Amino acid sequence: MKIYITHCSAKKDDSLKHTTKLTTPDKLYTATPIGRFMNKCKTEKVAWAIFSDLYGVWFPDVKHGWYEKAPHRVTEDEFKKLLEDFDQKLSNYNEIWFYYNPGRFHRLYKRLLSESKLKDRIKMFSHIKEIVRE
Repeated sequence: MKIYITHCSAKKDDSLKHTTKLTTPDKLYTATPIGRFMNKCKTEKVAWAIFSDLYGVWFPDVKHGWYEKAPHRVTEDEFKKLLEDFDQKLSNYNEIWFYYNPGRFHRLYKRLLSESKLKDRIKMFSHIKEIVRE
């Protein structure tokens, strides 16, 4: 089984900001690159998720509230929990394709991928066209 995943973005739907409304990642994140990623995954009908700095691995059918958590604000204890979440939620996938922008790839995500127990299953890629249904 294969899954495509990318990191979250700071740009979100601000209409949800001061509400208790829960939403899916495709409705929350509004940055163009993450939107392209999610749309391509939907078009190709592939498994996908977003790596949230607060929630960890966020699958498209799960709802969470609006949040603000920058990667540079993740504490060591929070990082350990995010790493455990990543390894646990993605353990059933034998291929984990991580989409990233080389110019905007935060060290938190580099560290996550290098310390994951699943690192041998992770392939990093930077072109949306590589998202394909097999």
